[in-house]
Amino acid sequence: MRFSIESQGQALAGTVDPSVYKDAVVVLATAGVIVPFAKSFKINSIIAFVACGALLGPFGLGGLVSKVPLLSTVTVSNAEALAGPAELGVAFLLFVIGLELSFERLMTMRRLVFGLGLGQVGLSAAAIGLVAYALGQPTTAALIIGFGLALSSTAMVVELLAAKKRMTTSAGRASFAILLCQDLAVIPLLFLIAVLDAQNGSGSLVAGLAQAFIQAAAAIATIVVIGRLALRPLFRLVASTDSAESFMAATLLTALGTGLIAAAAGLSMGLGAFIAGLLLAETEFRRAIEVTIDPFKSLLIGVFFLTVGMGVNPAQIAAHPVAILAIAVGLVAIKSLIIFVLARRFRLSAATALETALMVSPGGEFAFVLLNDASATGLLDRNATSIALAAVSLTMVALPLQARFARHFAQKLAAPVTLPDEAKVLPPDDRAPRAIIVGGGRVGRLVASMLDEHGKSHILIDSDAALVTAQRRSGRPAFYGDATQPDFLRLCGLEEATALIVTIDNPRAVDATVQAARALRPDIVIVARARDAAHARHLYEIGVNDAVPETIEASLQLSEAALVGLGVPMGLVIASVHERRDGFRAQLKPAGAAAARALPRHARSRRL
Repeated sequence: MRFSIESQGQALAGTVDPSVYKDAVVVLATAGVIVPFAKSFKINSIIAFVACGALLGPFGLGGLVSKVPLLSTVTVSNAEALAGPAELGVAFLLFVIGLELSFERLMTMRRLVFGLGLGQVGLSAAAIGLVAYALGQPTTAALIIGFGLALSSTAMVVELLAAKKRMTTSAGRASFAILLCQDLAVIPLLFLIAVLDAQNGSGSLVAGLAQAFIQAAAAIATIVVIGRLALRPLFRLVASTDSAESFMAATLLTALGTGLIAAAAGLSMGLGAFIAGLLLAETEFRRAIEVTIDPFKSLLIGVFFLTVGMGVNPAQIAAHPVAILAIAVGLVAIKSLIIFVLARRFRLSAATALETALMVSPGGEFAFVLLNDASATGLLDRNATSIALAAVSLTMVALPLQARFARHFAQKLAAPVTLPDEAKVLPPDDRAPRAIIVGGGRVGRLVASMLDEHGKSHILIDSDAALVTAQRRSGRPAFYGDATQPDFLRLCGLEEATALIVTIDNPRAVDATVQAARALRPDIVIVARARDAAHARHLYEIGVNDAVPETIEASLQLSEAALVGLGVPMGLVIASVHERRDGFRAQLKPAGAAAARALPRHARSRRL
């Protein structure tokens, strides 16, 4: 009996074919090892996926497997094997885009989304399509090329803007509005390609469009009706179980299920996933779903860009280098000019228009989706597709560098700041000892009022001219300037100051201010606002006397209010809160205690 079981176990073990899992291992190695390694050198993750695809694909090392069989273990010789996961990546990307949309958000940005964005897509597609037609492409092919190359890379642009904390700037909002319109345009464009394929060489185009529209409308109506009736109850049921695994399964089922329903109706999976995202965006589970789907989305989008890289044929690029470079430069030039002119028409500043134009002008991931679909259905010549996509790849690779130039040129073009008269007043040069409050927001104003109440002299400084003007008009001693600059701190009387209180909510600016002040005055008392415990620990390390973490203070105040409300005597509550605060400070401060001990004795004992 033992022999039989052991034999069966050995037989089962022997049936495992490692080659079946080879491509999956290559993908995971790329996502788990190569991409983090590339990020350590500040290389964009999408560029890393594309480069790995080109290197490990059938046109790279995969093409040498016949000569060097050992390479088969680390390459993907059949890019079509990853077509399924790559299509899922696009579906999940559209699913998340649907989650990010809402009627309220569209209405808030409608002027830029449906004005600037729609104008960019239409004019860019027309201009690029006319160029393609002039170069000999048929009307249908030129139309598809025009729309495909008019789209930009949502994944890369948003990642670059978020990394530089520029999503909330004028250029960030304008770029996002254009990208949002482009994402919305992908859906009808995918539908158009499906209709053109169905009518390719047979029947009336108008009749075909009507039939396809009715079929699509029926499928979409089915998804919407079922979704509105079933999705919210489903997620409420799953959420009530408090099971992360069940919630994840329900999320994946929704994205994939609606995608498959749309595919069964002759539409794209991405369209179904997009509609599902729109439906879930109006529910209370939207944020939880985004967090749940993010790892899958990132990995599957990585697979998509890996397959994009595998389609890059270095030999073909070498055969048409001038044409590819000319298309890439022309694409960026045409789109930049159109976006800049439109942005100026929409009353954006020249600096904002230029930065937006340079950020959004390169091609994007949906060019690969549209052009490859059109090529697979015979609507577009494969050679033209390869050359166009090679040019798009080139513009995407250049996007991080182009983003740097965009910011640099925008700063050069920006109009100089005109200060109100109140903001031009210089800090007093009377050498009087007083506290310096950095930041004139709500926190800074509250600190200033407390110092007033206790008769402590102070001045308030901020880099927001409008805020300083408002404070001066209300009678406060506020002054305009950048506290991270040592010269300005000297001008504010740091050498005679009794204390420096940093209340701004920008961690980088807080760090820079503390370091500049500590370098000028090793003995000054510095109290700084911290984002959280980790930031507070860092501030102690760079020399503050006290750091006040927002999250800890908020939790202590909530606890104090709750305990008093529950009937605990006020004295006991206050004592408990103070004890807990001292405990947190003791946990955070040891790393900076050595620096504090190094200060002169009188500095540690000084008070406001």
